[in-house]
Amino acid sequence: MPPTSPSSSVQAAREALAERLREIRLDAGITKRELAARCTWSEAKSSRIENARTAPSDQDIQAWCRVCEAVDQAPGLVAANRQADSMYVQWRRLQRTGLKQLQNANRPLFESTRHFKVYCSNVVPGFLQTPGYTTALLRSIATFRGLPDDVADAVTARGDRSRIIREGDHSFAIVVEETVLRYRLGDAGVMAGQLGALLTAMDLPAVSLGVIPSTVERTMWPVESFTVFDDKRVDHEPLSASVTITAPDEVVQYLKAFGHLHRQAAYGADARALIVKAIDALA
Repeated sequence: MPPTSPSSSVQAAREALAERLREIRLDAGITKRELAARCTWSEAKSSRIENARTAPSDQDIQAWCRVCEAVDQAPGLVAANRQADSMYVQWRRLQRTGLKQLQNANRPLFESTRHFKVYCSNVVPGFLQTPGYTTALLRSIATFRGLPDDVADAVTARGDRSRIIREGDHSFAIVVEETVLRYRLGDAGVMAGQLGALLTAMDLPAVSLGVIPSTVERTMWPVESFTVFDDKRVDHEPLSASVTITAPDEVVQYLKAFGHLHRQAAYGADARALIVKAIDALA
């Protein structure tokens, strides 16, 4: 689970980076004083960096790795350092101009991405949402967060953004938990329409849709919903923020998790049966 506030998330990222730098120094067998002398800065600076009291610059990290003969690790550490500044953006900041703007803000990213990997443990993925389902979801978000009421415009914007699932050169590997089929957002009619749309989406050439049965023996536990863009960027959205991950070693963890989740999912006729079962339960 992510830390409970943006500030604690940033601090946790800083501490993780500091610990990695400390391990690199120890593996190199040099003291903080020796490292400082070779980097031409004070020993106090080395201590502040290792104790996560001072955020290193990109140049500091590159010098640290060079002195410790770990140049190959510098790119990943630099990416993690930059991510610590921007990874955790409060929803209030993202949504201050309403939900429509948030949909439009991500549109260039969606249109430029060729390969999507999507895992959802709580709601139907946005790409596959019907207008009725999206309306129920966004209205609940707007009400909960006290946002401007631009839900109707936001629903239209999300629909426009989601057209890429039927247009252009994109592929979508999507995995949802079976519980997503049972969570009611909107009335029974809205849910029936949404579940029917999932059945239709399974026939789209760009879409691979899997459902993880609630009875399956897990090799990977349910985690927060996330989307991987071209295996280079991960976005996930806990309650209070939007988290963007670009550090290569962290992206790899999400790719590994998606692989496990993908293998646990049912596809084809078995997935259809789970969706039809959820439709029948609405009666």
